[in-house]
Amino acid sequence: MSELFLENGNRVFGVEPNEEMRAAGEKLLRNYPRFTNVAGTAEATTLDDTCVDFVTAGQALHWFDLAASRAEFTRILWPDGWVMFVWNAPRKGATPFLTAYERLLLTHGTDYARFGRYGDGSRFVEGFFVSHTFETRTFDNQQTFDLDGLKGRLSSSSYVPGPGEPGHEAMMRDAERIFHAHETEGKVTFEYDTKVYYGQLR
Repeated sequence: MSELFLENGNRVFGVEPNEEMRAAGEKLLRNYPRFTNVAGTAEATTLDDTCVDFVTAGQALHWFDLAASRAEFTRILWPDGWVMFVWNAPRKGATPFLTAYERLLLTHGTDYARFGRYGDGSRFVEGFFVSHTFETRTFDNQQTFDLDGLKGRLSSSSYVPGPGEPGHEAMMRDAERIFHAHETEGKVTFEYDTKVYYGQLR
């Protein structure tokens, strides 16, 4: 998402508490001089008062302390600034592949029942905005992966065993089996309803 804003000519502060994620962002966006990597959190960004026009977060609001992040966003935004949250809601069961992938997560997920089944994130958005009004837009979206891409996407989920952890290899074997059962021309497709929630805090 940062890359989309950078390609639009915006200056972007990438606020991230995880050192490895910051390093990955620095590498991915190294050719964009308007990108600034920031060690911070949603609740304590380290940014100056009234310094940004937009605050955005992609598929991350469930990690935030809603009240503390709302206060922090109010502090760093210009008075007429906007907050925008994006959430990719998988169309579970929409295709045989997505049905099999959901079953894989239920079988191998370490924390899937808690973190992976948040649907479109709307309950977190409502908790964030509280009495403030917000708008919603929905867009068709999809990701297409070869086998390596599928394994990478699966491994990046926070609610499954990571490389070197118990159950990871068995999960990857099942993912490979599912891929070969459902691929078309060496690819599988994830279908989403991408929800965009946006509003103002003042």
